[in-house]
Amino acid sequence: MSAERPSLPPVRLHTEAELARDALAAPLLARAVRLARWAGPATRVGAGGELVEAQLPEAAQHLGLGDDEDGAAYASEAWRLAVDTGLVDFEDPQDADGTGEGDAEGTVTAGENLALLTSGSPQDVLAIWLDGLEAVHADATAPAFDDFADLIGEDGSVDFDALDWDPEEEAEFLDGVLGNLYLLTLSEAGPADGPVPLPALAASVVVPDDMGEPTDDVLEQVSEAMMRLDDQFRVLEPIGIVEYRPVDETLLTEEGEAATPPADDEDVTRYGMVKLTPLGLYGIRERMLEAGVDAPAVGDLADKGADALLDGIAYYPEEAARTEVGLWLGRRGAEGAEAAAVELLDAARGGDRRAPLRRLHCQQALALVGPEAEPAVRAVLGDPELGGLARVWLAERGAADVPAPPESMIFWLAVDTIAAQLDADGDLDELQELVEGLSGQHSGFFDEAWRVEHPATAEVLEAMGRLHSDRGAAKAARKAAYKARSRQQS
Repeated sequence: MSAERPSLPPVRLHTEAELARDALAAPLLARAVRLARWAGPATRVGAGGELVEAQLPEAAQHLGLGDDEDGAAYASEAWRLAVDTGLVDFEDPQDADGTGEGDAEGTVTAGENLALLTSGSPQDVLAIWLDGLEAVHADATAPAFDDFADLIGEDGSVDFDALDWDPEEEAEFLDGVLGNLYLLTLSEAGPADGPVPLPALAASVVVPDDMGEPTDDVLEQVSEAMMRLDDQFRVLEPIGIVEYRPVDETLLTEEGEAATPPADDEDVTRYGMVKLTPLGLYGIRERMLEAGVDAPAVGDLADKGADALLDGIAYYPEEAARTEVGLWLGRRGAEGAEAAAVELLDAARGGDRRAPLRRLHCQQALALVGPEAEPAVRAVLGDPELGGLARVWLAERGAADVPAPPESMIFWLAVDTIAAQLDADGDLDELQELVEGLSGQHSGFFDEAWRVEHPATAEVLEAMGRLHSDRGAAKAARKAAYKARSRQQS
């Protein structure tokens, strides 16, 4: 079964050891760990496990955050993360009569995960960090309100409708933005190692793809999205997934506290700049995988069979595909090189739609095997599907005693090569050059090509008719395509 085109390009992740070190260095988790180790029998918490107000100054001082309100807020945030990630456990406070009412305070003990951060594996550390990311993501999408007391009814219930807040909608918005940032980071047309302007990121989830010049209403929505994201990225940065330069506060307007998207001649960096960290790429990919999104990573195929490898790298960028093949071959070692070549050639066979692209990647993979592949390659010289690529591979290595291919194999290989490039959606100019080059190597190419016993013959000839710059050759290709189509239907 051939692989479908993945929705995202493959990501090259840092090693788990490197990512675990980054996770432990994330400011928020580092503070949570320090507070978890600071906590003791005298530490008191409320009903939700939060530090009681009287203990916040001491916690802030332990973290070196000062004794003002900001220090207490940061300490409270770090403590909540320690609770959410299992670095501390707490016992629910109960009053004297055991009803759970009143101002009783609970106690805390060290959680099992605290020891794992030092004695566990990198996977253990990353699992704890992912729990922290989940908690921070929830904080980033939580409603903002000035006076919580105004939302509490006489019966003690909270009027969530008054918040005008849909938790699912907020989470989907942020996940959509993070997904776009992930895609921009990996895209060949993206910013490479540079940050993404916040207005561009906001526009990516607001402005319709088919819209030309944004309307004033859409620009206002972009401005509102920018300010939502400004708040959210400020919350997300301490857990280590992004590097963020906030919106310049001097740009905020008094009416709605929103910054108008910049004109072309303005300094876009003042409107916020965000960049995913290596840890952020890992974290967002894990969230997407959990949501069922196809988000491949280089190295995923290293322990799979050759069939999975060739199908999996079908639409990888060239460098990523080469790296993946190198990792796959590395698992087999020098002693397994010839067996790897045999496996690759076997996986390249087939008449399905993806088979031409598999054969193209097989030929490229064999180049990485080296001379050890020659016995396996020579063994398929007579194979109708593999004999052509085998001769190309041997010729490229300057091998001697390579038998000339029969004419039918030359035409079959030409059709197969173009079919692979059509499936790969490569550069149009390069494809046109290939079409004209292959058809020009043999006089009367189109008089013979329509007879080729290849599933993609008609489709390839139709494409050649569209791409060939010579009008006469293009007409001949279309005529040949008609003959091939008629032949297939008869």
